[in-house]
Amino acid sequence: MVLRGYVPTSEETLQTLAALRLQSLNSDFSTHAPFPRLEELFPPHVLHARLPPPPHRPPTKCRGARLRAGLLAGGLWGQALAKQRAERDQRLRGRLREEGASTMAAIVEKWKLLQGMGRPEAMAAYVALVREWPGFGSTLFDVDLHAVRPRLGVVQGQPWQWASLTPLSPQSPVGSGPQRLWLGIGAKAVSLYKPGEPEPLDSFCYGRISSFGASDSSTFRLSVEDRDLLFETSQVDEIAQLLNTYLASAGAQRLPRPQEPPTSSPTSEPTVLPQGLCPASGPWQHRPSVGSSHS
Repeated sequence: MVLRGYVPTSEETLQTLAALRLQSLNSDFSTHAPFPRLEELFPPHVLHARLPPPPHRPPTKCRGARLRAGLLAGGLWGQALAKQRAERDQRLRGRLREEGASTMAAIVEKWKLLQGMGRPEAMAAYVALVREWPGFGSTLFDVDLHAVRPRLGVVQGQPWQWASLTPLSPQSPVGSGPQRLWLGIGAKAVSLYKPGEPEPLDSFCYGRISSFGASDSSTFRLSVEDRDLLFETSQVDEIAQLLNTYLASAGAQRLPRPQEPPTSSPTSEPTVLPQGLCPASGPWQHRPSVGSSHS
């Protein structure tokens, strides 16, 4: 998770985590100790984020200008542009090597400070740092949130009616357009994160989830109280299976233990999920679409 960028924290903490990993692998610092590659210790995307963005070229407005630009690109001007791009790429690679060397030097300095720390201590300290993130223990999925559809409710047997798209909550910046997010599925709740942000945009404990399923092979629907959240993702099956596992586990915890007499008759209300800190909207239901492979 750390190397893939799924633990949002400061660069200082990331360097400390890398030093603890070196201590657990090689014990105390030594010039003769084998050094892993930097990308095996530190998230590469952090280094790339330090590089300057590519220059912005305004689009050509008229057809004649585009035609002239195309003709020039095929001649000497095109060769000059290609040379400029090659030189810029070379400068960026050089800058990336410098940033990598600087980061590795900072990691080594922190590694030296861990002199005498045993491997179990180093591993425990590593886990303790990672656990400081509130989302620790969740499985994160890259998703695109395409819609949040509030349902007006069922009135006198009428079907659900769809309203205009709205944000997740008044405090949430998520709107009606597609947005890349992390969908975190944990033992107690489902959370939505903006990539790289430590705090969730919104969280839903399982008592608030009324249903979920696949609209198609790449669209996942999560119904939370009066809202339907539609996500586009390539991991529809993995998300559904993990949700099934956690929901089944949460439901099993509510069932009477074998040695205890049941507290309700067979004709009573069905067992609902534990509510945790949230009010429940009713028993959850997994409703896959026609042709879905979810069970």
